[in-house]
Amino acid sequence: MPLTMPEELVLLMLDDSTGRLNDTAGPASGYAMAGAVLAELALRGRIATGPDRLSVTDPSPTGDALLDPVLARIAGDPGPSAEEADIPHGSRWWIETLATEGDAFREAVLARLVGHGILREEEGRFLWVFPERRYPAISGREEREVKARLMAVIFEEEAPEPRDALLIGLCRAAGLLPLILAPGTLEAAEPRIEAVANTEELSRSLGDAVRDIFVEMARYTPIM
Repeated sequence: MPLTMPEELVLLMLDDSTGRLNDTAGPASGYAMAGAVLAELALRGRIATGPDRLSVTDPSPTGDALLDPVLARIAGDPGPSAEEADIPHGSRWWIETLATEGDAFREAVLARLVGHGILREEEGRFLWVFPERRYPAISGREEREVKARLMAVIFEEEAPEPRDALLIGLCRAAGLLPLILAPGTLEAAEPRIEAVANTEELSRSLGDAVRDIFVEMARYTPIM
């Protein structure tokens, strides 16, 4: 069974050697997971995005236990309240709202990947004191396939599939591409990455929303 975008994203976030969430992915995890859930719903024809509104085009359940509660919430959303009349419920609003549940999304996806036999769950100790769970890959084949597919898109000139454009756009917006490409290679490939990320309207919408959120986070984060 093909992996969903949240599943592919989690595989990219994990450190290959430790099975822990990569440090680079930590700050981006919640927003990227929210974007991946919305992207998967869009790919399945359930939602559409516009500048100021994210709407449901087909409310029928997908059969996916992670996606369907989010779809139901969007379908039941009455829109901005009187107090937030100037805050449209577009891609950014939903990413910020769903990002608060990013840890729960990620844990659900990790459990699913364990159930698929792609990862195994290990109990361990961080610094020999704090309990933690690690998720090493069993074979690593699935992650390699995701990376190989994205690399092929980045280094070839053919038009990308919508799923690949969306995943590359999310990874770029959330700062996850350094987990895939070495610094020099990433810099050289940036024009192509930008072009790919902008091929899909949804990719632009979600990517811009995630980037705007991170810019504001950086602006209000004190420098130590």
